[in-house]
Amino acid sequence: MSVAEAAATAEVQEPGGTLRSSSPRHIPVVGVVTEDEEAQGAFKTMDLNRVINLLEETDKDDLEEKQLKSVKKLVQCYQNGLPLRDLAQIFKILNLCAEKIENQPHFIESAFNILKLCGLPFLKKKVSDEITYAEDTANSIALLGELMKIPNSELRIQICYQQASSSYKIKMAEVGGLAKTMVQSLALLENQLVEKLWVLKALQHLSTSEVNCTLMMKAQAASGICAHLNDPDPSGQLLFRSSEILWNLLEKSPKEEIIQQLSNLECLLALKEVFKTLFMRGFSHYDRQLRNDILVITTIIAQNPGAPMIECGFTKDLILFATFNEVKSQNPLVKGLKLSNSYEDFELKKLLFNIIVILCKDLPTIQLLIDGKVILALFTYVKKPEKNKIIEWSAAQYEELQLHAIATLSSVAPLLTEEYMLCQGNAQVLAFLEWCESEDSFFSHGNSFHGTGGRGNKFAQMRYSLRLLRAMVYLEDETINSDLCEKGTIQQLIGVFKNTISKSNDKEEAIILEIQSDILLVLSGLCEHHIPRKEIFGTEGVDIILRVMKIDPTKLQTGLGYNVLLFSTLDSIWCCILGCYPSEDYFLEKEGIFLLLDLLALNQKKFCNLILGIMVEFCDNPKTTAHVNAWRGKKDQTAASLLIKLWRKEEKELGVKRDKHGMIIDTKKPLFTSFQEEQKIMPLPANCPTLAVMDVAENIRAKIYAVLGKLDFENLPGLSAEDFVTLCIIHRYLDFKIGEIWNEIYEEIKLEKLRPVNTDKKFLETITTASENIGKMVASLQSEMIESQAHQDVQNEQKVYTKIQATHKQRELANKSWENFLARTSNAKTLKKAKRLQEKAIESSRYSEHPPNAVFHRTDIKGLNTTVPSGRVVTVESTPARLLGGPLTDTDIALKKLPIRGGALQKVKAVKTVNESKKSVPT
Repeated sequence: MSVAEAAATAEVQEPGGTLRSSSPRHIPVVGVVTEDEEAQGAFKTMDLNRVINLLEETDKDDLEEKQLKSVKKLVQCYQNGLPLRDLAQIFKILNLCAEKIENQPHFIESAFNILKLCGLPFLKKKVSDEITYAEDTANSIALLGELMKIPNSELRIQICYQQASSSYKIKMAEVGGLAKTMVQSLALLENQLVEKLWVLKALQHLSTSEVNCTLMMKAQAASGICAHLNDPDPSGQLLFRSSEILWNLLEKSPKEEIIQQLSNLECLLALKEVFKTLFMRGFSHYDRQLRNDILVITTIIAQNPGAPMIECGFTKDLILFATFNEVKSQNPLVKGLKLSNSYEDFELKKLLFNIIVILCKDLPTIQLLIDGKVILALFTYVKKPEKNKIIEWSAAQYEELQLHAIATLSSVAPLLTEEYMLCQGNAQVLAFLEWCESEDSFFSHGNSFHGTGGRGNKFAQMRYSLRLLRAMVYLEDETINSDLCEKGTIQQLIGVFKNTISKSNDKEEAIILEIQSDILLVLSGLCEHHIPRKEIFGTEGVDIILRVMKIDPTKLQTGLGYNVLLFSTLDSIWCCILGCYPSEDYFLEKEGIFLLLDLLALNQKKFCNLILGIMVEFCDNPKTTAHVNAWRGKKDQTAASLLIKLWRKEEKELGVKRDKHGMIIDTKKPLFTSFQEEQKIMPLPANCPTLAVMDVAENIRAKIYAVLGKLDFENLPGLSAEDFVTLCIIHRYLDFKIGEIWNEIYEEIKLEKLRPVNTDKKFLETITTASENIGKMVASLQSEMIESQAHQDVQNEQKVYTKIQATHKQRELANKSWENFLARTSNAKTLKKAKRLQEKAIESSRYSEHPPNAVFHRTDIKGLNTTVPSGRVVTVESTPARLLGGPLTDTDIALKKLPIRGGALQKVKAVKTVNESKKSVPT
């Protein structure tokens, strides 16, 4: 609501000469009559039909006196309030009295007295009366608006005095459309100030309801009320109540419609005169609040491009009022004027900055901004605070205005580049940015919207300075950008970025991320298409980019601004590194391609397109291929496998027809998406791209094809059979796309009912057939691959089964050998039999004839009953370490006493040696 609401307590003079408060009385909505009150006569009734019949008669001589007496009795009867059940008849009586006023003035008092009863709570005997008599009540209240047409001041004022604040009456007024008739009655009160004020008061109460505001909007209330804002009114209530109604209409009814009603010359002239009067002559707290309210309403209207703000001269005056404190003016409107540091004047200054941003969107305003020296005025705030300098604002207020002024410059300066350069805008901003980075003692309050995140530091000032630089750089004005580069902006911004990294903490994380993003965007704008500037960006710039690319991927989901920072980083790779071979080589040397592929592996659709575009450009560097092929992701995934996986995912989202193995289904349209299937081919002008052409730019398939194409489609590591099936389609992407475009051309010719010459027709059919044949060839190759893979799977399965069989056979042989061993050790006969067989086998393996004079040496021990090969040299396995306690546990083991029980040596307590015993004998 309006900030001038305090004036609602102003008093209004009533017809009888007494004063009544303008605020509504808090009376019951509907009075309920109890049994005791009814017994005491609180709910009196009378024959209302008789009164109606009497008022309708016209023949008798003394009829007027009787009619007046009957109405007087009615008023006395219902002095406690009007029953809901009788309301329709009573208002009919009221209407009959009103009709007689013109010829019989005595009926004014009767109508007036009945209207006074309407100010009392309506009475109900049953709880259901409110619902039962709702329609009658609504029609009765609506009649009040019609009575406003009676040219009687007292009657009109009494109608307006009805307590419309009660929710039930307002609801009934909504149903009956009272607000609309009250608005229409304003046209009858052009020169009757008192009655007009009462009507405005009633409308002010009615406008608290959305339904009533809609009714008032339909009656053109906004334009009707606004056009008379500047009408003479010594009490000041007309301006207050009118502005309050306009506020309510803007808040509670369709805003666009209200703005449209107010966007006319008459309304804006009235607002202009009121604002100027309050600005120059308003000194009270109430006047300043009302002045600010009028400015806010004007700001809302100014958002409509069709509002004649310039034609009525309001724009020129607003620019003057916004800059007169900073730029001296001889205009008599501001001569001798000075703003104080009061809250209202402080808010006014911010509102004026705000409306300049809105006004500058209308290009004809630019000349007025130049004449008003707006850029010069705003740049007075783009400087570090000077010590011991007296200013009219407090420190907190000045800081907020400073931030607001820089934010305003970001919108205005791109439209006034000549004035920006004349004011040495780049130098001032860079100097201010240098101060923001310095260690000067400065305590930022950070209280305002613009100061968010900047409490106790200069981050807020840095953020808005960078926004201003970004706005100027993105104009692509070579004069501005060259001037920035000559002043060392690239090196300065890289230094600022490094400093923000060292100062980063959780508390200011969001604002630091925004600052870093803006720095990278400014650098991108400066370096794009300029190799010398990319060389200045150099290795230092590449280092900060690589640092950002190493951020934890989980932070991308925090919503603090890491996504924006990453987008800015990828943009700076494109603009600041690509095309500069030393920077490209350094980026590759520092494993930048690995980081790009790591980001691509995150499978975030919003980054994929940009990353793949960078990859396509980087692949022009011959050193890139080795880096791409060397990269490995999770589960040893290769770059080629990742790209093919992204292709399959993209085609699934696009609705491309593929079978369960990823094979082509429709050889005529192998790349068609579901969207292309739904859209019918339509003849288009030659300069309009068709669906097939637009498809290239709208998804990532073309970029994946380009990257894999630069990797030569050959010897790609780490691909599965499914990957090879998809790779067949990717390899022929360009052929399929060309065929698709030719097919569109052919279809458009048919739709336009053109008949190509035979040669052209033959060419078109040949191209279409060739494209389809390529599709069939790829489908056949895919089938072969799938069959080959299925055969390979069967062979691999057979190998596994063979290995399993060999394992089982080996186990059987081992079991059989163990059984034979047990049999030999447990049965002497079996052992002897085995021994004989062994000896026989040995003998059969020897030569039967020996060379002459040869000496024969036996290799076995005769009479030994073992079945293992044995000779004169016996190998004895070492005693287990668990029995000896490990190697070198005790070196004097020979001196230990043997245990009494048999078996291997065991560790026992040490005993004295003989020498030690002799030494111990006394002499």
